[in-house]
Amino acid sequence: MTPFTAARDWAERQGRGYITVKFVRWEIGAIGSGLWLNVPPGFSFDVSVPRALRWLFSPHNPQYLKAAALHDYALSLGWDRVSAAAAFSEALRASGVPRLERLVMVLGVVVFKFK
Repeated sequence: MTPFTAARDWAERQGRGYITVKFVRWEIGAIGSGLWLNVPPGFSFDVSVPRALRWLFSPHNPQYLKAAALHDYALSLGWDRVSAAAAFSEALRASGVPRLERLVMVLGVVVFKFK
């Protein structure tokens, strides 16, 4: 188990989105790389899903939330969309999101800018 998968009660719902109440830690690359992305408490994020696709992808699915927090935080740090999407994809995988579902979501965050 990693700090990412072990984290519990780390966010609270706030309106349509969420806010972190504890750190969310993600080790970039392989375990042991020593490169960490640490989303701090108080960071606001959401799972942006186009309305037409919400029947398929719920913006409140717990499997998506940590990955969305990492993705949004990486973007707030100035990461490009492809680099942020790579962390998003790996975090979705660690959260147990199936491959095809992950592919659709990653393509969505790379190709489109929702808000």
